[in-house]
Amino acid sequence: MEEALYESLVSLVETKQYKTLQMRLNEMAYPDIADFIMQLEDEKMRVTVFRVLSKDISADVFAYLDSDSQETIVRMITDKEIERLMDELYVDDAVDFLEEVPANVVRRVLANTDSETREIINRFLEYPDNSAGSVMTIEMVELHDRLTVGEAIKSIRRTGVDKETIYTCYVIDDKRHLVGTLPLRRLILNDEDVPLTEIMSDDEQLITVQTLDDQEEVASIAKKYDLLSVPVVDKEQRLVGIITIDDIVDIIDEEATEDFEKMALLRPSEDEYLKTNVFVLAKNRIVWLLILMVSATFTGQIIEGFEAKLATIAGLTACIPMLMDTGGNSGNQVSTLIIRGLALGEIQIKDYLRVLWKEIRVSVMVGVTLAAANALRMIILRHITHNPATDSVILVVCLSVCAAVMVAKIIGCTLPIIAKLLRLDPALMAGPMITTMVDAVSLLIYFGFANLLIH
Repeated sequence: MEEALYESLVSLVETKQYKTLQMRLNEMAYPDIADFIMQLEDEKMRVTVFRVLSKDISADVFAYLDSDSQETIVRMITDKEIERLMDELYVDDAVDFLEEVPANVVRRVLANTDSETREIINRFLEYPDNSAGSVMTIEMVELHDRLTVGEAIKSIRRTGVDKETIYTCYVIDDKRHLVGTLPLRRLILNDEDVPLTEIMSDDEQLITVQTLDDQEEVASIAKKYDLLSVPVVDKEQRLVGIITIDDIVDIIDEEATEDFEKMALLRPSEDEYLKTNVFVLAKNRIVWLLILMVSATFTGQIIEGFEAKLATIAGLTACIPMLMDTGGNSGNQVSTLIIRGLALGEIQIKDYLRVLWKEIRVSVMVGVTLAAANALRMIILRHITHNPATDSVILVVCLSVCAAVMVAKIIGCTLPIIAKLLRLDPALMAGPMITTMVDAVSLLIYFGFANLLIH
């Protein structure tokens, strides 16, 4: 939000010009109003601004607030205001809010919610975290398969105002089985006496997910089929809800963030960085750092085992950092591509041999190019600095670069696919993990060539 706009709105709050403030806020988009409320440091001022909002937009703005601001507002408003807020909130937004706040806040909210809504919310809260059922909404347009176009349009006009989306209508039978989907565009472009069964998408055209499916799978399906909403069914194919595009975007954002954290070997955090306690941040990092530190013992042991060789041959020690960095970077490059390909469904476990053959060819081209550049670098440095590195040392380093790049790329493409095969998150096999393994292997290759070619 622009500073001038922010200051002008704050001034209206401080001077208690609430009518003017309400008019100004009514002209703004819901996310911008939420941004303004979240930027206010004074909790009482946040609640004041929220109370100023028109009743028809307050619930929409509340859904865009972060969990801290939502909790602050709910703690400070009256039971009557909570009851009205919960009555206006879409069920999925209410569930998202209740999943993030302390138990005492949940109890107060549910106590001020009508029994029907409370039962629905409790049912949603029972679904496993990150499942389709936990992120769906029940506010969708349902049309019976015996209706005609004209009857369906009348039904939408009568009930659509309370629905989260009406772009796609869902056709059900007497037992609530999902039998078809119908875009609103197709509905309004057909004659009123046409039966829905003649124009709906059905059978193999139906795209659905089940309540216990992982939310990442939902996002993949929505992306693949360009869906604005994904229907959720139970085991008997009865329609229980839909997942709308706004929630799908949130899922994609959440899953991408989680993958980035895992690739850095961090335990995924529930909160934003600035809102996370330092002890939680330390706990999320320390486990893998300890594992990697202990793993580095192998690297140290390898170097220690060749100390005599390093002490007697000039130039070998100086090339160790370059070799380890080159191998680690090569492994990270390919692992990033493979992990992303697995996440998007572009690469399957069955594609491993194709991936391996491709990376072997790439590693040969990259390795030879890097080795040639390194040979030129070492020769130039030998003439400029009078470095005593011999031709044998240069040959050892160049061969090691070639071999290290090849091995690093093989490891980088293999480990994520193995993780996928073992039903682990491939993102764990990236970054520090790849680097630690490749470092040890690169040194073994390096000292192996040194023993073989330098006497």
